[in-house]
Amino acid sequence: MSAQDRLTDALYGLGWGTVKKLPEPAAVRLGRTIADLTWKQRGKGVQRLESNYARVVPGASPEALAELSRAGMRSYLRYWMESFRLPAWSKERIKGGFEPKDLHHLTEGLAAGKGVVLALPHLANWDLAGAWVTTKLGIPFTTVAERLKPETLYDRFVAYREGLGMEVLPHSGGTAFGTLARRLREGGLVCLVADRDLSASGVEVDFFGDTARMPAGPALLAQQTGAQLLPVTLWYDDSPVMRGRVHPPVGVPESGTRAEKTSVMTQALADAFATGIADHPEDWHMLQRLWLADLDPEKGRP
Repeated sequence: MSAQDRLTDALYGLGWGTVKKLPEPAAVRLGRTIADLTWKQRGKGVQRLESNYARVVPGASPEALAELSRAGMRSYLRYWMESFRLPAWSKERIKGGFEPKDLHHLTEGLAAGKGVVLALPHLANWDLAGAWVTTKLGIPFTTVAERLKPETLYDRFVAYREGLGMEVLPHSGGTAFGTLARRLREGGLVCLVADRDLSASGVEVDFFGDTARMPAGPALLAQQTGAQLLPVTLWYDDSPVMRGRVHPPVGVPESGTRAEKTSVMTQALADAFATGIADHPEDWHMLQRLWLADLDPEKGRP
């Protein structure tokens, strides 16, 4: 392990070991302080966040985009402060930390017995939403995690999410899709963050007026298993409670090839994501390149 990898792992370990012990008001102040300092430094992540916001809010002045990116960094650090502290939250704190709208789409989908795929963008705190599902609703679910470097950091994230009641599969290795399909055929729940493609097999979609690539997995799982596909969007307000919405089901088209059906369904997901992001752009934590026009033309990857 390189010195940089050891430092990265140690910093995350410090966060989980120290921040979760802080009183909540102190953690909130710490997160805001780090966010403002990071924003003032104008690093690559902040610049990319601002560039992405420029597509979401076309016509915004440079001053408005700067304020939006500042709010975005505060939201992003709120996510991290909450995530570091979630393992120490009581069940009652988790149950009271999230209030979703239109939850009936999820409960009715599960009651049908064919499984449900929840697809989310990088909005607010998807880990808190997942902990709420396992704690408040008592519903276990399976998700997929990108393999991080160093490996010890990936292991920390897996242990963290498994501690919140999630079954976590590695994104690489080729076996995740089959396991997810089995869980759905058993009538289970699968949750996937799905607004950024991590493979070469992504589906091109129109997203805020330009072409981006999003993963085909959610649509393919719904087609192959008969599971219901539900987009979910999340947001913060001025309270300690996170809000969210379960959008209506994305249906499988009656005609067309599998690729054509996947394209239509993934575009429907992108449209639902865009609705939530446009309403709460500061809570979209996309600090990487997303649109094809912003990608390295040779590598074709974020």
